[in-house]
Amino acid sequence: MASNLRLALVYGSAREGRFCDVVGEWAQRRIARHGGFDVDRIDPVEWPLSGRPSRADEAQLQQLRQRLHAADAFVIVTPEYNHGYPAALKALIDACYEPWRAKPVAFVSYGASSGGLRAIEQLRQVFGELHAATLRDGVCLAHAWRQFGPDGELREPQAAHAAMDTALARLRWWALALRNARETMPYELATEAAA
Repeated sequence: MASNLRLALVYGSAREGRFCDVVGEWAQRRIARHGGFDVDRIDPVEWPLSGRPSRADEAQLQQLRQRLHAADAFVIVTPEYNHGYPAALKALIDACYEPWRAKPVAFVSYGASSGGLRAIEQLRQVFGELHAATLRDGVCLAHAWRQFGPDGELREPQAAHAAMDTALARLRWWALALRNARETMPYELATEAAA
């Protein structure tokens, strides 16, 4: 069996009082239980993502880019805000163009009745532009604040646990395949090989 893959668990919300912490911590526990990944949590609250970074901010943004670049795969935990994904997540994605290339992305979404699906559909377009491979499989939590108990665990976990296990198994497959491909030929050389 191959060694652990590096997974960046990216939080999508930076709002005060966000529910992202509950969902993100649940996702991190499921990833740990699944095994095979070393997790690095990336939280937009911790980074200067105003869109106009100062010179002092640039050193921090370089650290963010390095952490994302080190990842073999990504799990994005995001709510749906007004039929879309949060501005904090867009700022984080836009601050770091290259680290997403030729890597798989899985989603854990939450929201009201749609469970965050509209945010995910928009993110698929964004990650396609970044040359990332988005997975079909993921977790969608409709009315998530009702689904979780005060202990941070799902009240009826079977469906979400099964969905997460499937997503992680397929994420691992894609991460291994794409890491091997990047090691064989860096993605930047793909256009040169086609010429």
